[in-house]
Amino acid sequence: MKVLMLNGSPRKNGNTSIALKEMEKIFKQEGIETELIHVGNKGIRSCIACGACSEKGKCVFDDIVNEIAPKFEECDGLVVGSPVYYASANATLVALLTRLFYSTSFDKTMKVGASVVCARRGGLSATFDELNKFFTISGMPVASSRYWNSIHGRQEGEAAQDEEGLLTMRVLARNMSFLMKSIALGKEKYGLPEKEPVTMTNFIR
Repeated sequence: MKVLMLNGSPRKNGNTSIALKEMEKIFKQEGIETELIHVGNKGIRSCIACGACSEKGKCVFDDIVNEIAPKFEECDGLVVGSPVYYASANATLVALLTRLFYSTSFDKTMKVGASVVCARRGGLSATFDELNKFFTISGMPVASSRYWNSIHGRQEGEAAQDEEGLLTMRVLARNMSFLMKSIALGKEKYGLPEKEPVTMTNFIR
């Protein structure tokens, strides 16, 4: 099994990284392979709603989004981590996720998702909610912990002092591992949930 981890912080070894690496330790203990990609310092433009991905099978902007797409398709779980800016995720990460989820047509049903957020003080729950919406619109179960998936720290390295935050990350990784393994067994025995045809409805006709 494999988990793809995206670090949405501009700082490769900042506090968000501390949270993700705490999870990595547990995944290793659980026998789950991980790949951690630093995306927060990349020049990633936002989606322009051109619709070309429906014809090309990939985003028209050929950058790291298209590089990550096959890794996303192959993985059993996706973890995204971000610092908090104005009670929101790093805009670079949001641009990447918007294009990644929209431009990929493969079935994401039952891939497990988890978001991790880091802040000096506040805005964590709003950012946590923002990131989870990428999973819930895609049929992806969201892994939970003993608390919301957050950790605190301002200066680089301070998150290592947040003992409760680190515990939250370890519990999250264990719960996510259990969920992925359970889903794999369920798919073997029962398959994926039945799909119904989608009827798109609009408020204005």
